[in-house]
Amino acid sequence: MGGREMARDEPGTATARLVTGVFAPQVLVIALPPVVGLLADGWPGVLWGLGTSALCGGVPAGVILAGVRSGRLDSHHLVDRASRTKPLLVAVCAVLAALVLLVVLRAPTLLVATVTAMLAALAVTVPVTLRWKISFHAAVSAGSVVVLSRVLPAVPTLAAGALVLAVVCWARVRLGHHSPAQVGAGALVGLGTAWTALSAFGA
Repeated sequence: MGGREMARDEPGTATARLVTGVFAPQVLVIALPPVVGLLADGWPGVLWGLGTSALCGGVPAGVILAGVRSGRLDSHHLVDRASRTKPLLVAVCAVLAALVLLVVLRAPTLLVATVTAMLAALAVTVPVTLRWKISFHAAVSAGSVVVLSRVLPAVPTLAAGALVLAVVCWARVRLGHHSPAQVGAGALVGLGTAWTALSAFGA
């Protein structure tokens, strides 16, 4: 019996699957921009955020869903590292297009900074994942925590976010999809790129 098959029978695996689904990169990338827009610029910011979600999250999610349905991709979590390249390149193009539009249309600064952080994280993780399976779950979760700490009270947000990030990393390792080093590297990339991007914008 393989490691993944054994993992299915171990206690806690159902919880790990639930955490993996709730905090999937596509989910966070779609959910985060409207929240940031609302907290940064009120209801007009929500509209900016929804448009950003459609491009940054909706387009890649649609491509991945089509790939799963056609059998070209193993799942929407892109467990097989070899299958990640094309969907991730689509994600890079979608995020870049969103960033250009937000800048040209003069969207709220924090939203522009958030999308810049997404692009920076992809710029680091996409080349790495071609050779080593760095965790996108950990990277996106970590970056989201940093972004939210700029629009919510920082200390409780960072404390709660650290707990959530730890649970996400545990879940990915528990399911056998990543090693501790891979989730740790993903978390560091997410934290570093988000902090750098937001600081560059003074956000």
